[in-house]
Amino acid sequence: MSPAHGGAPDAIVIGAGPNGLTAANVLADAGWRVLVLEAEDEPGGAVRSDRGVHPDYVHDLFSAFYPLAVASPPLRALGLERWGVTWSHAPAVLAHPTPDGRCAVLHRDQERTAMSMEGFAPGDGEAYLRLLARWDRLGPQLLGALLGPFPPVRRLATLLPGLRAAGGLRMLRMLTLPARRLGEEEFAGDGAPLLLTGCGLHADFLPESAGSGLFGWLLVMLGQRHGWPVPVGGAAALTAALARRLADRGGELRCSTPVSGVVVREGRCLGVTTADGEPIRARRAVLADVPAPALYGGLVGWEHLPDRLRADVRRFQWDHPTIKVDWALTRPIPWASPQAGAAGTVHLADSVDHLTRYAADLVTGTPPRRPCAVLGQMTTSDPSRSPEGTESAWAYTHLPRDNAAPAPPEALADRLEAEVERYAPGFRDAIAARRIMAPGDLERHNRSLHGGAVNGGTAAVHQQLIFRPVPGTGRPATPVAGLYLASSSAHPGGGVHGACGANAARAALRARLTPAGLDLPRRPPWRSGRS
Repeated sequence: MSPAHGGAPDAIVIGAGPNGLTAANVLADAGWRVLVLEAEDEPGGAVRSDRGVHPDYVHDLFSAFYPLAVASPPLRALGLERWGVTWSHAPAVLAHPTPDGRCAVLHRDQERTAMSMEGFAPGDGEAYLRLLARWDRLGPQLLGALLGPFPPVRRLATLLPGLRAAGGLRMLRMLTLPARRLGEEEFAGDGAPLLLTGCGLHADFLPESAGSGLFGWLLVMLGQRHGWPVPVGGAAALTAALARRLADRGGELRCSTPVSGVVVREGRCLGVTTADGEPIRARRAVLADVPAPALYGGLVGWEHLPDRLRADVRRFQWDHPTIKVDWALTRPIPWASPQAGAAGTVHLADSVDHLTRYAADLVTGTPPRRPCAVLGQMTTSDPSRSPEGTESAWAYTHLPRDNAAPAPPEALADRLEAEVERYAPGFRDAIAARRIMAPGDLERHNRSLHGGAVNGGTAAVHQQLIFRPVPGTGRPATPVAGLYLASSSAHPGGGVHGACGANAARAALRARLTPAGLDLPRRPPWRSGRS
């Protein structure tokens, strides 16, 4: 096999998404020589931006707001601000307008958030502050445990005291509640429950799903304590900082270099072969920032994997497809509830019942007539995104995965625009240009977004922790020695937090054993011959 520039790298990372680039940086910090191979023409995976809708407007192609990025221990440890990331916040974090003209608003000022909740029912402001107090006692330790390697043995020492302080078994029970039930138990009005259940739109949680309460509480609390910021200039600025940091640490990034296979001999990963036939060896490890079904039985042939894994991968469940519409608007969105205009993110759903009906349509294979949506006001969040007095905006909604008669993308985009128009009469008159990103378009821009699934697999409990991506240990190691799963298909799953990549990198740094359990030298020998 031919070497990379200047000799074989210690590690090859397949994929330059946020997890792949985080993994590469962690390895480079440890003194490893790292080569990152990216199939697309530019790095970033689902963290990219362009001017494809209108030359005067910046739009993020996929992800846009980054509460997990600013709170995530792995990304915070990289200090990306030194490499050019500047964070910007909208005046308000999140808004959920209702058909009667009211609006639940999450502010970074906790008293203002509490006042918004109080406007829906007396006592809900205090109830919100009680939830926030539980987060302050437990949240940082919980976040570290959720994002760190599984099982979180070391984290338990700090997590357990916080858990006891937050209520012990009663707190544990709260963490298991569906979002609908959490809202019913804690609040009398509709405002806070809408914020909690609406956060499920960011993944594929039904309001009645186990774990949806934890997910909603986590996102709302992160917004309260960290905001949901955006990188100034576009999502690509976050990717550029990761890439610059890697280059400064001596790492190499090659784009337009798809990997066609992982080379395996006698149960050990030896390197990769690129799509143009170039074999590249890795002295220590290969880390794959690709979906689990693309790795198992794809880049690695089934002959190198246990038979049971084939059956497990057949059961792997993708999250729902996504359709996203980007708009270049000539003016800010004319919300009927003016408070929505100050928020970077707006959730669109009439009620918790509307969210449940929408989720039921997805589960039963019916394109929702009344889609629920997540909408981003990017110029509100970062004035550099479009000319003064205009708005760079987008919205997305999910579609059924099994849909025998899919509607044309234009019809689905019109349906999404009609929902915005319900809450903002005159919205359509402000549209100067739009771009429709149907599920197939998302996959064409980023081949890891299989069928428009943006979460690397369902976030449901049956495919989390020790069940992600298949039943096992919840760790990034694979059945092939020296090969690690570093994508959002691995624990802890979707979101721009870099934890999947960091966990894989740390596992590679710790690894010293062959499949037979024998100690390896720190730099295992490369077997001769082409594969």
